Amino acid sequence: MTEQKTVTINMGPQHPSTHGVLRVILELDGERVVSAKPVVGYLHTGIEKTMESKLYYKALPCTDRMDYLSPMSNNLGYCLAVEKLMDIDVPEKVKWARVILAELTRIKSHLVWLGTHSIDLGAMSMLLYTFRDRESIIDVYEACGGQRMMTSYIRIGGLAHDLPIDFEKKVRKACRQVRNGLADYENLLVNNEIFINRTKNVGIISAEDAVAWSLSGPMLRGSGVKHDLRKANPYSGYENFDFDIAYGTNGDAYDRFKLRLEEIRQSLRIIEQGLDGMPEGAYRAHVPGVVLPPKEDVLYKMESMIFHFKIITEGFKAPVGTVYQGIESPKGELGFMITGDGTNMPRRIRVRPPSFINLASLPKLVEGCLFSDVVCAIGTIDIVLGEVDR
Repeated sequence: MTEQKTVTINMGPQHPSTHGVLRVILELDGERVVSAKPVVGYLHTGIEKTMESKLYYKALPCTDRMDYLSPMSNNLGYCLAVEKLMDIDVPEKVKWARVILAELTRIKSHLVWLGTHSIDLGAMSMLLYTFRDRESIIDVYEACGGQRMMTSYIRIGGLAHDLPIDFEKKVRKACRQVRNGLADYENLLVNNEIFINRTKNVGIISAEDAVAWSLSGPMLRGSGVKHDLRKANPYSGYENFDFDIAYGTNGDAYDRFKLRLEEIRQSLRIIEQGLDGMPEGAYRAHVPGVVLPPKEDVLYKMESMIFHFKIITEGFKAPVGTVYQGIESPKGELGFMITGDGTNMPRRIRVRPPSFINLASLPKLVEGCLFSDVVCAIGTIDIVLGEVDR
């Protein structure tokens, strides 16, 4: 009688298709995956602890560095949490502008995912198409915050400064570019026999397992669970927008691919509603001593200059208490728990990271799959290791 043996191998931490510094310990029986164990921590930056040692304002740029493909979403989640702690209500214009910027971020993140996931599976030209269209959104970022990625444009109490004069023109141009690009993506991949063979019935997870693993975002909705925080627990004015929740049926990699394309369409729909109905008004709340005054006032008004100086150097004291704010980031539920202790720095900041939690389901996704399907399974989760190892 022949003894059956399995082989244990390391995938990573330097493998080019693991989307960052990730190590996966795989146990193989021939070409079949018996078990998989993701090993994280190679990129640990201590972002949460760093934020706890900074004033509330100065902790904001740290959020850009977690999921660096979704900086505006990260800014939004953190600012909403601080505003909840401080009981700050922002103007309606700010809410609508934040929704537009968050949806642009969702599209931008999905485009990077689509390009890199496709190139993992051999569809080389997709990266060129998606980055072509992503550039139009980067132009909006640069016009708003002066940076292409780490903008820190969404601030506590509002925005860093008013929307640029040509904001609507640039956003509508980006929407046209992405909508035209969707036709290219579908022509290249939706009915592509090779792509279908690489993704159909690969990385399957049932609705029950998705809920049990605490998955969120496309990983959860791809299994048929219609849960989206923008609908379930609206924030920043999402209750004013009409859109549909995209979801799958099979819970496989192909479903999650089609779902993300539909999410891009729904994001375009939300953005255009936002542009059509954008209210007039201030771009930040008027809360002296907490929200930074407009820069133009700082230059000419003594009172504003004093408030600006004190907020930047001393910060503001938050009340004692704990708040939690979750948002629907491109990768799933991104939550910020902030505990204030009456001082000018947070007592505790805890991030609920979708990449980290979704990655934990990898053993379930690849169990019984072929070794060649592991790269597809990792890619379909859409992880960013800066968020996993925060």
